[in-house]
Amino acid sequence: MNRCQFVEDHQRRYGVKRLCAIVGIARSSFYYWRRTAPARAARQAADAHLAARIRAGHHASDGTYGVPRITAELRDDGERVNHKRVARVMKAVGLAGLRLCRKHRTTIPDPAAAKIPDLIRRDFTADQVNTKYVGDITYLPLTGGKFGYLATVIDLASRRLAGWAIADHMRAELVIDALKAAQRTRGSLAGAVMHTDHGAQYCSRVFAEACRSAGVSQSMSAVGSSADNALAESFNATCKRETLQGRRAWNDERQGRLDLFRWLHRYNTVRRHSRLGHRSPIAYEQALRTTSTMLTEAA
Repeated sequence: MNRCQFVEDHQRRYGVKRLCAIVGIARSSFYYWRRTAPARAARQAADAHLAARIRAGHHASDGTYGVPRITAELRDDGERVNHKRVARVMKAVGLAGLRLCRKHRTTIPDPAAAKIPDLIRRDFTADQVNTKYVGDITYLPLTGGKFGYLATVIDLASRRLAGWAIADHMRAELVIDALKAAQRTRGSLAGAVMHTDHGAQYCSRVFAEACRSAGVSQSMSAVGSSADNALAESFNATCKRETLQGRRAWNDERQGRLDLFRWLHRYNTVRRHSRLGHRSPIAYEQALRTTSTMLTEAA
């Protein structure tokens, strides 16, 4: 029990002076504690209210949001709060975002593949949507030591997942299906750059033909350099961390697909991205279109 509270509870019977001497505090400290009690109670009530809102936001994110995204969520909802207070309250109620998990190798280089230049050179930015993309494959762990595989195509301007495909294999058809999905999303990919690692799927003749047919210029990172395709790998890590949520694997392929469908849709439409000012990729694209329209009208 708080020593000042003890003095407060028993002062009528024993007196403040005597009790302060017994519990080892200065009387001035007790009187200061009592004088500031209303403000302290108000802070506690405000923290309790904030904790309820944080719990709701954390639950809505499937327990994935940490301090920065929770702070952005609260501010968008009209709460005037800084990240330090959010961090303090989240720690007090035992909430935290998810952390990175161990990586499993899916990139198998083809030593006989033709050399393709690196057109990105670790510049994972773009001024306009539908101009630069990164692609990758990641494994999906299933019980029994089995795996599924997810191929993605991500826009570097908005971080939007423009195309993706899931299969029980890592053949070239998987990455071609993801590219075609991006084509359907954008209408056309003509003139865009598609950056990948040196996986055999991306080095294949059929994928090169799919890129040529779509009007896409291929770009590849250096062999064995994960930093050259870091954005795609970061997306993969986040995806599995937030869908598996500490589990080692999905019970079956169906459950894995359902969890991924839900998260991938949420990633594009709701999930806040720190680089986009804590907006979702689609919200960011909408803001870009609005700004572009205003500038055109002003001109």
